[in-house]
Amino acid sequence: MVRAVVIGGGTGSFTILSGLKHYVNDLTALVSMADDGGSTGQLRDELGVLPPGDVRQCLVALACSPKVRDLFSYRFDSGSFKGHSFGNLFLTALEKMTGDFRAGVELATEVLQVAGKVEPITLDKATLMMQDEDKVVRGEREIDDGVFVGRRPKLWLEGSLAAGPVVANPAALEAIQRADLIIVAPGSLYTSLGAALVVPGIGAALKKSKAKKVYICNLVNKPGQTDRFVVQDYADELERMAGVRFLDYVVYNTRKPDADLLEKYAADGELPIDLGEKAKAGYALLGTDLLADEIWQGGSKADALAKVRTLIRHDPDRTARKIMQIYFS
Repeated sequence: MVRAVVIGGGTGSFTILSGLKHYVNDLTALVSMADDGGSTGQLRDELGVLPPGDVRQCLVALACSPKVRDLFSYRFDSGSFKGHSFGNLFLTALEKMTGDFRAGVELATEVLQVAGKVEPITLDKATLMMQDEDKVVRGEREIDDGVFVGRRPKLWLEGSLAAGPVVANPAALEAIQRADLIIVAPGSLYTSLGAALVVPGIGAALKKSKAKKVYICNLVNKPGQTDRFVVQDYADELERMAGVRFLDYVVYNTRKPDADLLEKYAADGELPIDLGEKAKAGYALLGTDLLADEIWQGGSKADALAKVRTLIRHDPDRTARKIMQIYFS
């Protein structure tokens, strides 16, 4: 039995979990809990709940029934619920009913019959903060939409005055400790990934873990934030934010997308991430073809949100097979 843990949030974790669930029978997703935009942000502000959005996406990725996935991903397009997904409302109701977000997620796991577990990386109400040169930016959405003045900004999580400092979910730390394989999913470097790695205690747990630790690098740079970053810049930033050297392997894509896709992305300033010059590092750099061949053209609403955000994306099965090859090497 391979005990695997995936760290991240959003579409990156969705992709990795969608592939790995076919190869691993003990799979846990550790989810960033700093999301404050869209439906999630509205529910968080109005009802005081923990953010359900990234947890919902992980549950959808792990769900066995296509119809259940469709239901959980259904997004209302009119009325007072406009913009909300059913899954977000369902998780919010479960938290209100049980009085505990983690208990609500566990109940959702039973209802959806998911092939794994989803654990919030912290159970505290936290706000992602960033210091960019002399400027302090508050909130994941503001950070994600921003253009950075400098490079290598400082990130931290700010808890509520009543609850005190943010701490790691003990179940998340236990999952890291018992894991045989830990994957940091691709995703927004300073929000989806940074928000998870700066949780106090997570970096130390990753350093201590005897698991093989793999990072699946992003495919394109984010304009205004990671311009001109090469593969090692991404990996080094992950370790800087975690506060420790913990990676064993960094996997990057070697196949160029089609010219028409590259042109569309270049128009928005998004360029494929190059390997760059190899510098001395504590991890192995492994290149392979990770690209999905098909471009999503529409259809079921189940995975729509996860798929329309990008045309250049990782292939879940190719990525999962590379991860398993690393594990058994």
